[in-house]
Amino acid sequence: MENKIIVALKAIIIYNRKALIIQRSYGDVSGSGSWEFAGGKLEFGEDLESGLKREIMEEVGLEVMIERLLYASTFQSKEKRQTVILNYLCHSNGDHVTLSEEHERFQWADKKTMKKFLTKGILYDLENNKIFDQIDIIDE
Repeated sequence: MENKIIVALKAIIIYNRKALIIQRSYGDVSGSGSWEFAGGKLEFGEDLESGLKREIMEEVGLEVMIERLLYASTFQSKEKRQTVILNYLCHSNGDHVTLSEEHERFQWADKKTMKKFLTKGILYDLENNKIFDQIDIIDE
């Protein structure tokens, strides 16, 4: 098997000064039960924003406005597979979430809740890139 790079797109979706976090299904091979932001893999031929909007609609059923790219990160997910993640700031006009079968639960989270539930890797990236200082989320 040759080395492979996967591009993933993730969204910090803000509504009413809270961010949407979602919990992966317990049967999921990768990250079972962990909390994350909505998003997924970019498909061949897609532009970044269309791919992100498609993934958000598939996973949580929301239409969003993409404001800007917040940060990029990368990690080696398997011996011969590296994942590059582009993380975007998005806004939603509503909070009615319809989860796909890939996820168990969702929560509109303040900063304290995000810090409690998100994985250590995601929190490291958020803090390292000073994202909590850049987004307007309640700090309860």
